[in-house]
Amino acid sequence: MNNSNLIFDRSFVDGKWIAIGASKFDIVNPANGQKIKSVNDGGVAISEKAIGVAFEAFQGWKKTTAKFRATLLEKWHNLILDNTEGLAEIMTLECGKPLKESKGEVSYGAAFVKWFAEEGKRTYGDVIPPHTENRRLVVIKQAVGVVGAITPWNFPLAMITRKVAPALAAGCTVVLRPAEETPLTALAIAHLASIAGFPPGVFNVIIGKDASAMGKVLCESEKVKKISFTGSTRVGHLLMSQSASTLKKLSLELGGNAPFIVFEDANIDMAVEGTIVSKFRNSGQTCVCVNRVIVHEKIYEKFSQKLKKAISKLKVGNGMEEEVNIGPLINKDALKKVNDFVEDAILKGGEVLLGGKRIGECFFEPTLISNANLEMNFSKEEIFGPIIPLYKFSNDEEAIKMANNTVYGLASYFFSENVTRCWRVAEALEYGMVGINEGLISTELAPFGGIKFSGQGREGSKYGMDDYLDIKYMCFGNII
Repeated sequence: MNNSNLIFDRSFVDGKWIAIGASKFDIVNPANGQKIKSVNDGGVAISEKAIGVAFEAFQGWKKTTAKFRATLLEKWHNLILDNTEGLAEIMTLECGKPLKESKGEVSYGAAFVKWFAEEGKRTYGDVIPPHTENRRLVVIKQAVGVVGAITPWNFPLAMITRKVAPALAAGCTVVLRPAEETPLTALAIAHLASIAGFPPGVFNVIIGKDASAMGKVLCESEKVKKISFTGSTRVGHLLMSQSASTLKKLSLELGGNAPFIVFEDANIDMAVEGTIVSKFRNSGQTCVCVNRVIVHEKIYEKFSQKLKKAISKLKVGNGMEEEVNIGPLINKDALKKVNDFVEDAILKGGEVLLGGKRIGECFFEPTLISNANLEMNFSKEEIFGPIIPLYKFSNDEEAIKMANNTVYGLASYFFSENVTRCWRVAEALEYGMVGINEGLISTELAPFGGIKFSGQGREGSKYGMDDYLDIKYMCFGNII
């Protein structure tokens, strides 16, 4: 590591680096299996300690002004950008994504801190015209309290800032549990937050391997008032169930099964480019990645050949190497899952136009499969790997029906040059987000989130503050 000053091996609680017990686990580079660092496994003990610390810190933090909190967030934002190279290197080593993507994530993640530094100062209330002459009706917004944030490995920085920044801006304190695969990025930005001046206990990072036990502690604690989780739908169901006894606020950003429709009037070159940029970020390991490419029968062959040519130009390799577009899958289980999808598709009539094979122990070829049908497993499940299945449709109604034929409702995409069709299809798609002639839609300015089994709540934008605030109505009576 060229930036060892950003590497830490234990939890960050109450402004201190804390190790509980002697148990450790290794953080491994998925590109080569080499150990990056051993970190302390704090488990349930560190979780309980952090909750108590955050609860005490909240009593003072909630009384600070939005302007004061914004000043600290601005400092944090600047420190993150100043350390782009080091943070990007840590991310690439931990999760394998190409270094260029990691640098982009630093910028993207920092943008949430900048945005909520400003948005926190705009959590306006209301004065309601009274219903009687001697009353005054006022609405204010207040921080919900301690927030338990649980984040995934595929965006080890941006998924943190997208949750932590609005929480801190609102006046909440945070206990963050990052994925066990990628804790080093979380600890690095916690270090930068400390330098920025956040008081001890306001932002805590707990490290441990037992995700289930640590998550349960956060969910069942009466001191934690909100859970914000990004991850699988299966775990989202579990967290919701565990939070029921304390009736917590919940933000759940869960799995996806994103359709990408290419209508017959689409600009094919633009659609190919949109498919590439949407599908292959982080080797297809994102919740908004294209899962099903649904192409009109009139342009199916032309589109598939152009897409095949574009995919063939992608370079697979260690994310630290120059010009690499496709890094490793996160672990051997992920590799097996992707390989199983390909084998299943072949058995059910699919044709592999490109790729379809493992490369060593860590990588999978970017793969294009034609003649996809609804019986194939990846029609129902999230792929989370570099596979593009091609489906065929003959009319708009069929395309919309195919796109909506899933329990998920996170991101969707389509390409068409017909304005009327664009409005009609965008309104008909049962998804929280729709990309129209665009394959890259995430930004701090817009609300990110889904419907159906893809979760609830929104992150980013002005709507991203809502779930960290309680609305309080105050009635002043007997004013004469």
